[in-house]
Amino acid sequence: MMIRLYDYYRSSAAYRVRIALNLKGLEYEQVTISLIDGAQKSEEYRAINPSGFVPALEVDGHLMTQSLSIINYLNAAYPEPPFAPTDLIAAAHVRSMAQIVASDIHPVNNLRILKYLKTDLGVEEDAKNTWYAHWITEGFTGLEALAKQHGGEYLSGDVPGLADICLVPQIYNARRFDVSLDAFPVLVGYDAKASALEAFVKAHPDNNQ
Repeated sequence: MMIRLYDYYRSSAAYRVRIALNLKGLEYEQVTISLIDGAQKSEEYRAINPSGFVPALEVDGHLMTQSLSIINYLNAAYPEPPFAPTDLIAAAHVRSMAQIVASDIHPVNNLRILKYLKTDLGVEEDAKNTWYAHWITEGFTGLEALAKQHGGEYLSGDVPGLADICLVPQIYNARRFDVSLDAFPVLVGYDAKASALEAFVKAHPDNNQ
């Protein structure tokens, strides 16, 4: 089987998929699509992903896009280790925590939004960074409370799963932009525990440049 990941090392969505592939123990080829150079907008790449985003995953000639959709595919195709508990309520809580990152925080803070704020709207660098920190803080405030209620050994329960896969890249981004995490000790703890695992270490941006 051939698995090819269209990737950019600092893309948090691609970072999620790298973690998921590693947790499943899958070997994969990486193709770098430089977001800084605008390679995602090229005709060649838009033939792979018409939306012009990373990641995209190719499995035996079949292409799929959107990180959570790709992760759901991987979890269905390779059930062990599972990315959510078997209990339906517990699994719903895991997906809810993941979606706070993937749906509430990330879409308003990704590279294209930050570029638009600065280049098209003329937002100053300090104001842009304030925007970034605001949405992380908003999202993490709710996530911290849910983590206290529903977290287990890991944020996703007994084993690292979907919520951890989404949390770790977002914590990385927060630190990269000097966003204070002092109000989120539970999330910081879960990040530290998951980040020490080999699957997460291998997926870290510093190891994928």
